[in-house]
Amino acid sequence: MSRFRHHWFSAISEIDASVWQSFFGDNPFTDHAFLFALEQSHCVSKASGWQPMHLAIYENDEIVALAPGYLKGHSYGEYVFDWAWAEAYQQHGIAYYPKWLCGSPFSPIEGERIAIHANDSDAVNEYITQLLNEHCQQNGWSGWHINFCPKQQVNDFVDLNAMARIGVQFQWFNRRYKSFTDFLQNLSARKRKAVKKERNKITQQGITIKWLQGNQITREVVSQFCEFYQRTYLKRSGHMGYLNHEFFILLHALMLDKLVIMHALKDEKIIAATLSFKSDDTLYGRYWGASEEVDCLHFELCYYQGIEYCISNELNCFHSGAQGEHKIARGFEPVVTHSIHTIIDQDFSLAIADFLKRERRHTLAYQQHCETLLPFKQDV
Repeated sequence: MSRFRHHWFSAISEIDASVWQSFFGDNPFTDHAFLFALEQSHCVSKASGWQPMHLAIYENDEIVALAPGYLKGHSYGEYVFDWAWAEAYQQHGIAYYPKWLCGSPFSPIEGERIAIHANDSDAVNEYITQLLNEHCQQNGWSGWHINFCPKQQVNDFVDLNAMARIGVQFQWFNRRYKSFTDFLQNLSARKRKAVKKERNKITQQGITIKWLQGNQITREVVSQFCEFYQRTYLKRSGHMGYLNHEFFILLHALMLDKLVIMHALKDEKIIAATLSFKSDDTLYGRYWGASEEVDCLHFELCYYQGIEYCISNELNCFHSGAQGEHKIARGFEPVVTHSIHTIIDQDFSLAIADFLKRERRHTLAYQQHCETLLPFKQDV
């Protein structure tokens, strides 16, 4: 008989916020308030294909591990793409969904996923692996997945026969720059000139940027940002985005100290905005919206202003989201991300394991190629 037991929570509100925070700390995207806002606004729900199924592991009636989890009815909003796997299942007349996903919805941000506070973390991982495998088999889930987790957690679960997958993102790192000009001095002359040219276009169009933090961010400011966000999503994707007005209002109520909003103004009128999160050492650029198309404004508001903010506030990293090779020329470096996957069907598991082995070689080669394109001087 195992010394551990488990419990599934169908809502984050069922777990004491102070207990949750003691496991997950400073990352905004596993913050109890962030997950609560997603659920309370119904951005995640059974109806949206994100049914909350958070996992707690107990030892002697004390919680020793927690994981944000969701029973998924699709693969939208994950940023670790398994559509081809689902299509292969469909072609063979087998259901790929539901699957269980441990991660933060709509957030391609690495962080603690299965957080463990126990003397024997290996035993906890072994218990969780057995538990998830059994639940998949008993409930007809195709498998379980842990997205954007630390590399060490990957190693722990690979030892228990899970499969590892990697991806590449682009992040900016603060090398103790004193100013944006100081940062530019580290770029090659050609790249430095290109960045200055883009930023000058914003100035020449009479656009100014304003940062808002803390009490400067009112409900009205958040509502206006949501309008920009939804309008931009509608134009780009034909829908209003994953997040609704209630979600952003809840962020304002619950996480104001972690929010940064940047406005772009022309003739004193706000024409675009970004909403970012911050932790003790990182700025996370997440959401953007605009009322009109302006040349280079996306680069200015979503990248250069974030860099300036990190330098000004002595933050170590600017994480501007998933993908985006255009970030390389602007000083964002290729970073390997990690995820964990277990597929219950043995034939599919073997096929996917072979695919991941080949994909890994290509992904690492791609990262190395991206490093050769970085704009920094050769001696930096």
